[in-house]
Amino acid sequence: MTSAHRLTQAKRVVIKIGSALLVDQESGAIRRDWLAALAEDIAALRDQDKQVAVVSSGAIAAGRRHLGLTGRALRLEEKQAAAATGQIRLAHAYEEALARHNITVAQILLTLDDTEERRRHLNARSTLNKLLALGAVPLINENDTVATQEIRYGDNDRLAARVAAMISADVLILLSDIDGMYEADPHKVPDAKHIPEIGEITPAIESMAGAAPEGFSSGGMITKIQAAKITLGAGCHLALTEGHSLNPVRRLLEGGRCTWFVASATPRTARKRWIAGSLKSAGELVVDKGAENALAKGSSLLPAGVVKVTGRFDRGDLITLRGTDGNEIGRGLVAYSDEDARHIAGHKTGEIEEILGYRGRDEVIHRDDLALD
Repeated sequence: MTSAHRLTQAKRVVIKIGSALLVDQESGAIRRDWLAALAEDIAALRDQDKQVAVVSSGAIAAGRRHLGLTGRALRLEEKQAAAATGQIRLAHAYEEALARHNITVAQILLTLDDTEERRRHLNARSTLNKLLALGAVPLINENDTVATQEIRYGDNDRLAARVAAMISADVLILLSDIDGMYEADPHKVPDAKHIPEIGEITPAIESMAGAAPEGFSSGGMITKIQAAKITLGAGCHLALTEGHSLNPVRRLLEGGRCTWFVASATPRTARKRWIAGSLKSAGELVVDKGAENALAKGSSLLPAGVVKVTGRFDRGDLITLRGTDGNEIGRGLVAYSDEDARHIAGHKTGEIEEILGYRGRDEVIHRDDLALD
């Protein structure tokens, strides 16, 4: 499969943009011509019925000059102050560029903890999925004003990968200062061999990652390899390509030079494998025969099909599904706590709000969060 075909076939795409691409290293100004060209690329992807999310660095780089914090390394609290200033300018620049294409932008600030802690992960995932379904482009950045260990700009490679995994993206594009992975640092070894495709992150591949480049970016190839590990495990392809030139995504669609980290499974298959392979179950739901038949045909589990609830669990926990004969029929990630599940068991979806006092999900377990035996 060609690189253009992988991107053409994708339904959901995440684009990660580094500080050095978006912010001029001399003046600290946002490169608005470059951003306008990127907005053209995003609009073109959306014209192909693709959903697009953007993970963008640059808040600290864009904000520091407005606070007079130039010419030296910044302390943590200075970075956080610069981020608070720069994030406003960054969001406005994206909003202005995409508004020319009648595209709505929604700002989301995350830390890596938000993608790891179960409840926060679920909330972020639900919000991002809803924004994409409503036609908006989420603009995601690290919440640098509260982050500590994650404050380094390069961690946005890893954050982008976690976002791509979280929303089951098909492709993550890392726009970088280099057009892919090389067997050695091409800045130091001019004849180093370019690697067009990688299917597995081996120790040999990891050993090729060099140190981070100087300037605004501090990620380097190391964080890109870390990002690739996350995406491949989630069934998401990753394209690493040069982003300084105008319209970098269009160039990728036209077969431009890059390195593809190729996943062996689809996002949905990878998610279901993870669910099926999880050992610890927090509880059980017994479902009636009608629900069991519907699940076998690919439906989600609705509250009306639940006969019995056992165990103690919270929203997002892994639970076991059993038929009325006691046999295990699958496992899934539940959308309600055990207490709420007991209240709505056997009831119609339209009764959920009246019973619980809030409008939750229609499904007790969505089909994408379900792995049948």
